[in-house]
Amino acid sequence: MASPEAGPKYLAVREHLRRRVAGLPEHTLLPPEPVLCEEYGVSRITLRRAVDGLVADGHLVREQGRGTYVTRPGIRHEYRESFVHRIAGFRSAMTEGGAQVGTTVVTQHVAPVPPSVAAELGLDPADEVVELVRLRSVDGLPNHVVHSYLHAETYPKVATEDFGHGSLYEFLRTEYQAELAQARIKVDVATAGAAEAELLQVSAGSPLLVVRTTVHDPAGHPLVHSFARLRPDVSQVEFEVSVSGH
Repeated sequence: MASPEAGPKYLAVREHLRRRVAGLPEHTLLPPEPVLCEEYGVSRITLRRAVDGLVADGHLVREQGRGTYVTRPGIRHEYRESFVHRIAGFRSAMTEGGAQVGTTVVTQHVAPVPPSVAAELGLDPADEVVELVRLRSVDGLPNHVVHSYLHAETYPKVATEDFGHGSLYEFLRTEYQAELAQARIKVDVATAGAAEAELLQVSAGSPLLVVRTTVHDPAGHPLVHSFARLRPDVSQVEFEVSVSGH
């Protein structure tokens, strides 16, 4: 039996259901009301109030004669990093658009460079990197987990700076006078592991968008390699490209 969090019953049930349906395929039918009432230990009125909230938010749809099934709310936020004219990180780009961005630092330490990162940053296998892992939320809703890697010998202060507030890119500019001039971006799809799913409030195995970014200086030397793993139900990836004549 599910155990909703403490608090007003309908709000607790609504939050538990929201997390539950986020990991279900679209068009999945919910169990009948009597089954859910028994599962959550609430009255039909309380359950309907919880479901009403999810219907209003676009997570569920009621259909006469069919029942209540899972849908997906419209895109709420773009995952946006601007690479035209200037390299602007996620926090800067989203804040400029009026969104409230929250950051929780999950991991921040010096570690041996992973082979895939060594290839991206042009490092030797014996080199060390600063690994910075952050959970990002937009307007209070978990949005993505981003892993960033930098050469520890070149950027040692990244291992101790507080990145719960502020931008990594801006820190590199102001502290190291780094010139972030070019970026290469790759997008693919993966699934959420157990720890990541808990951070993003989705079910383990849920699909995630993966955006891999390597930022270079004007001479083409790699400075930062990052990969962000995003909830696709609340994100979309935007690319802005400048085209010059030849």
